[in-house]
Amino acid sequence: MTAGIEPERNTATLVAAVAQAKAGGADLLFTPEMSNLLDRDGERSQPRLRDEAADATLAAVRAAAAAAGLWVHLGSLALAGDGARRRNRGCLIDASGAVRARYDKIHLFDVDLPTGESWRESAMFGRGDHPVAADTPWGRLGLSICYDLRFPDLYRALSDAGAVMLAVPAAFTVPTGAAHWHVLLRARAIEAGAFVIAAAQTGRHEDGRETFGHSLVVGPWGDVLLDMGREPGLGFADLDLADVDAVRARLPAIRHRRALPPVEVAP
Repeated sequence: MTAGIEPERNTATLVAAVAQAKAGGADLLFTPEMSNLLDRDGERSQPRLRDEAADATLAAVRAAAAAAGLWVHLGSLALAGDGARRRNRGCLIDASGAVRARYDKIHLFDVDLPTGESWRESAMFGRGDHPVAADTPWGRLGLSICYDLRFPDLYRALSDAGAVMLAVPAAFTVPTGAAHWHVLLRARAIEAGAFVIAAAQTGRHEDGRETFGHSLVVGPWGDVLLDMGREPGLGFADLDLADVDAVRARLPAIRHRRALPPVEVAP
């Protein structure tokens, strides 16, 4: 997607995508981070935010999923929080339109880039406090969002919990995306011996930012099964979940994991 500052337009894109995905034979649709609203201007965006129960995008996508009989992972929504802090929350919706799982982003993007870009996600968003995985008809799905990608312990926890698919919806900046997006996603897939599905924002947005795009699907051996490049749109990939067992049997690194004691620092 190239999401903008108007939730109504973003919602229309999502609802259309649900119908298109179903018509194309999909069972599960993944969308990017901030699917309902992408706006760095906190004052302008604040009046458009709702809590989960009142969010019109979530309600519309739930209805569309139920009408189509399609599972949808809404990569994340910008939602009003309990206090001044917002929530960056992913929602997994089943084919009846029910929300089966919710995940609030744990790692918040607070960085100063060499290009001069500065981001302080923690200034607007509250932090999630626990990993989340959910069962689907095809296997267990581990949830994460964007900057979480840089913290392999999260994906270790998800794969230890039985996840065979890992969702990484994102709105990666262009400089960090060009340098790290593909290599980190492939690394997470290889480490976990799991499929990684990373739906991404792309292009120039109304708020002035530019995102890297390249929505990817990566197999458990680290092979890229789908790379959507820089254009918005819908892509399809077939996942054979038997590949997870085959890869984990061939390279049983997950079984070899050990809990480590504190590091001994030699004088």
